[in-house]
Amino acid sequence: MSKSKVCLVIGAGDATGGAVAKRFAREGFVVCVTRRSLEKLQPLLETIHQSGGVAHGFASDARQEDEVIALVEHIESNIGPIEVLVFNIGANSPNSILTETARRYTKMWEMACLAGFLNGREVAKRMVSRSSTAEQNAHGVSHKGSIIFTGATASLRGSANFAGFSGGKMALRGLAQSMARELGPMGIHVAHTIIDGAIDTEFIRTLFPERYALKDQGGILNPDHIADAYWMLHQQPRDAWTHELDLRPYMEKF
Repeated sequence: MSKSKVCLVIGAGDATGGAVAKRFAREGFVVCVTRRSLEKLQPLLETIHQSGGVAHGFASDARQEDEVIALVEHIESNIGPIEVLVFNIGANSPNSILTETARRYTKMWEMACLAGFLNGREVAKRMVSRSSTAEQNAHGVSHKGSIIFTGATASLRGSANFAGFSGGKMALRGLAQSMARELGPMGIHVAHTIIDGAIDTEFIRTLFPERYALKDQGGILNPDHIADAYWMLHQQPRDAWTHELDLRPYMEKF
């Protein structure tokens, strides 16, 4: 098995997840990326390979416990130790509370929170048990890895028509806080980011052209700049860890 350090990105879409994968690949990580469809990962994998990086793609349903366990086992056994986990599944599907269904609500919670729990738990088990050779602090505890959960505006407040999304994202934030308090003393940096604003994606360009027009004014988030913040979080020294980091365009209200 390769001893190369691995960054696992759950939900490596065309914006934030893909940018994070490329950023860590540029820093020498072997990047493992997942989506429901392996075919949709091919452009990202090709871009990383063409840039001289190493990447592996996996089709995986992050809500299924058996698939998550098998994925982490395969990576740890055949590719390398997971040093960074980035959980980046969105689950944003607005709908009126008057017409929302239990099925849709449950699915959003599964995507936004249950999947975060499953992936966070499995990776944390490996990080905690790992015998790290990293530099230790005065208490003999080394930095064994980083787990970063991607949140949203809905992590803080539930807007009209976003009951399902905000419920899942608020639950994910609570999960991140609990994990940080438990795992921090064991050398694992758990962080939660709040991405508060529109991101430069095809989705925004097509459906919200007025918002996309603000791009040249710095009015929407650049995925590469989000990825830079994620890299910064992983690089932080243990005596100055950030748990929650909010990122928003300067013109976004908060």
